[in-house]
Amino acid sequence: MSALVPTPGQTIGPFFGYALPYDGDNLLVPVTRPDAIRLHGRVLDGAGDPVPDALIELWQTAPDGSVPRAAGSLHRDGYTFTGWGRASTDRTGRYQFTTLRPGGPTPYFALTIFARGLLDRLFTRAYLPGAAPASLRSLDATADDRGFVFDIRLQGDGETVFLQHARD
Repeated sequence: MSALVPTPGQTIGPFFGYALPYDGDNLLVPVTRPDAIRLHGRVLDGAGDPVPDALIELWQTAPDGSVPRAAGSLHRDGYTFTGWGRASTDRTGRYQFTTLRPGGPTPYFALTIFARGLLDRLFTRAYLPGAAPASLRSLDATADDRGFVFDIRLQGDGETVFLQHARD
């Protein structure tokens, strides 16, 4: 019997436009909800050019700091907050989520990035302004009039800090 050879976590794509987007994927709450905020930004490559075919997944706590346990992320009903969403970048590398402000002692959005040329997904966090630990201040999002801005730079000058994630 031959030894098994490790394989990449994903194939080179992008294949995202076919199977992964769904209606309301980036709307964790309706835009009209009074406490809705927006997390948005750009995904950039090492040259600073936009990545038009990336996919970002978001996980977060509820405003009270609890971890949402409600089912139904793929079937948005307009009122259940699941704390999970998915957004594709547009041709200018922009993404956005409509969500609630995360709570807890160190509030952040957990983000996973899938993009062309990545053999495995990348993990990072976007902390609310001033919430990141001192060693991760570069992961602080910037406040704007509707929420927060967080650009993701895949490599090069100003590369986003990516976090190690234990595998099963």
